[in-house]
Amino acid sequence: MEDWAHGGFGLYIHWPFCQAKCPYCDFNSHVVAQIDQKAWQSAYLSEIDRIGAETQGRVLRSVFFGGGTPSLMDPDVVDAVITRIRATWPTANNIEITLEANPTSVEAGRFAGYRDAGVNRVSMGIQALNDPDLKVLGRLHTAGEAMQAFEIARGVFDRVSFDLIYARQGQSVAAWEAELQQALSLAVDHLSLYQLTIEDGTAFGDRYAAGKLRGLPDDDNAADMYAVTQDICAAAGFNGYEVSNHAAAGCESIHNRIYWRYGDYAGIGPGAHGRLTLGGQRHATEAQLSPVGWLAQVRRTGNGDLVRTALTQDDQVSEFLLMGMRLAEGVDLGRYPALLTGEFNNKINGLIELGMVLRDENQLSVTAEGRPVLNAVLRALLDD
Repeated sequence: MEDWAHGGFGLYIHWPFCQAKCPYCDFNSHVVAQIDQKAWQSAYLSEIDRIGAETQGRVLRSVFFGGGTPSLMDPDVVDAVITRIRATWPTANNIEITLEANPTSVEAGRFAGYRDAGVNRVSMGIQALNDPDLKVLGRLHTAGEAMQAFEIARGVFDRVSFDLIYARQGQSVAAWEAELQQALSLAVDHLSLYQLTIEDGTAFGDRYAAGKLRGLPDDDNAADMYAVTQDICAAAGFNGYEVSNHAAAGCESIHNRIYWRYGDYAGIGPGAHGRLTLGGQRHATEAQLSPVGWLAQVRRTGNGDLVRTALTQDDQVSEFLLMGMRLAEGVDLGRYPALLTGEFNNKINGLIELGMVLRDENQLSVTAEGRPVLNAVLRALLDD
């Protein structure tokens, strides 16, 4: 079988619009006064047809509506997109169809519409469980509104995940521990817990560069928060199956594991990335960032991709390790002969001696001690 089949095949659909731009966010999201929903529906359907013609016969395991804030999409648009998807590919019996939502754009009728369209999993961007921190993070909802939205989602969908950010300004380890315990008391089956990172080009990035972003935890405190996160989640039965993601057994995100297991995925929408194996060659695809430009390009050419690049074996090996080593299960080195050479074995053995990785025949994974310094582990593996 082709290598991508080890991870499976998924579809990502990017909705680029938000009600406001969060100061920490470096995603391709935009605030606009009006959205022509039917124009976006038409473009998405056109792209599904194009990619479907190239990938006929593949079993689709997941669909992910990301953004932006996809819960701003009309349910009728989501319904039309899912209907076209099901007419284009055979789908797995347990296909996972996820839609990201913000608490400010949640109401029961809209969620029921998404469910009726075929969405079976929701991922909510809650980010914090107290009002002062939500305000600092630029969120438009209160903690109370987040809880109301979560209750609506839990009443409509069997599978609901939500995101929290930790290592926030002024946050202590004890405060994060208490907040995490509260989150676990609410959680259904999955939590995404991200350490705040300051990205260039964001409002937080600009403030940090100017020395005006104060109160961030130091490296030791941030490391303690990461350790607390792993311990508390594991004790609650939400094991860390990936660096930032925790789930009850059997409830891991199918879509995200396609990325991390280095499967194939098609990306549709402004700025969307994809990895597609066509004719035995894996390609990287990328769409232009501008929503207006992307929409016009699809209308004009029938193709939303800006670039499609054939990946060399070295490219693929690097991506395979960068993605797969994030998983607790690690990677199967047998998928790439370059990872079974004497030179690479020497790198692995050095990391084993340091207690950073484990090897069981061809399965390589990062230890609990290695995960907080995963970037350093990856540099050691990938350094020529």
